[in-house]
Amino acid sequence: MKNRICSLLNIQYPIIQAGMIWCSGWELASAVSNAGGLGILGAGSMYPEILEQQILSCKNVTKKPFGVNLPMLYPDIEKHIQTIIKHKIPVVITSAGNPKIWTKKLQENGCIVIHVVSSVKFALKAQEAGVDAIVAEGFEAGGHNGRDETTTLCLIPNVAQKITIPLIAAGGIGTGRSMLAALNLGADGVQIGSRFVTSNESSAHDSFKEAIVNANEGDTLLTLKELTPVRLLKNPFFTSLEKAYENDATAEELNTLLGRGRAKKGMFEGDLEQGELEIGQISSLIHEIKPAKEIIDEIILEFHQTIKEQQSSKYIF
Repeated sequence: MKNRICSLLNIQYPIIQAGMIWCSGWELASAVSNAGGLGILGAGSMYPEILEQQILSCKNVTKKPFGVNLPMLYPDIEKHIQTIIKHKIPVVITSAGNPKIWTKKLQENGCIVIHVVSSVKFALKAQEAGVDAIVAEGFEAGGHNGRDETTTLCLIPNVAQKITIPLIAAGGIGTGRSMLAALNLGADGVQIGSRFVTSNESSAHDSFKEAIVNANEGDTLLTLKELTPVRLLKNPFFTSLEKAYENDATAEELNTLLGRGRAKKGMFEGDLEQGELEIGQISSLIHEIKPAKEIIDEIILEFHQTIKEQQSSKYIF
């Protein structure tokens, strides 16, 4: 496959793995890159020395391009920037903050910069900041999300008609059919998170992976909009949040209830009771844990099969 995202990132398929905290270590990133996509290290859950170790491990097992996801609110971001530049990381995906701050410096040091947004407004701001491409993430996505609850189906064509740089769709994408739909809506590529959480190589805890495989429609919900919106798999901690809302909890009270380290506790350590279980709506379509290469191969196969179906007579009216 060849389009402007594949050309920009020097990858075989326009599939970018999301840089999910606690789930995106070197095993997953290298597996995705070796399978033809763009693997991403989730730096948001890594100390600077851990990120460096992860980069070196990834370089040891793949000669293909890979990138780093860099939340702009990371407290030690300057050290992460230094590590990225030192190791000549080709792609950086920034999120959760103002892309203007670091884009130019990263680009001056040879990095392609992609920024994650959840609205047309912020897509335009990111383009103005000079980023090379944009990830537009719809309401269906797992983890931290936009407050406006704009679905991918609406967000992608809205952003596509307003920007000129390459566009990557995210949120509710994990199959070949959904990838084709995103491209038909105006995207140049897709970012996939939840489907890769349940890969063999994901650093997510096995208990969390099994919970995703067993999830049904309606088992996730966007919450904590007063703090930072996040989509969670329902569990006893989520129930405690619901009760807090019923009691008209303030943002400060919600923050106290959330505490620190809940995402690590849930996704990395496997505490399904009191951990924060960040995952997308597409979890109800995930039924098996398998290698990242098999996931990509299945997506590409279904993508091409769906194109053939659309070219058949049953789609002609």
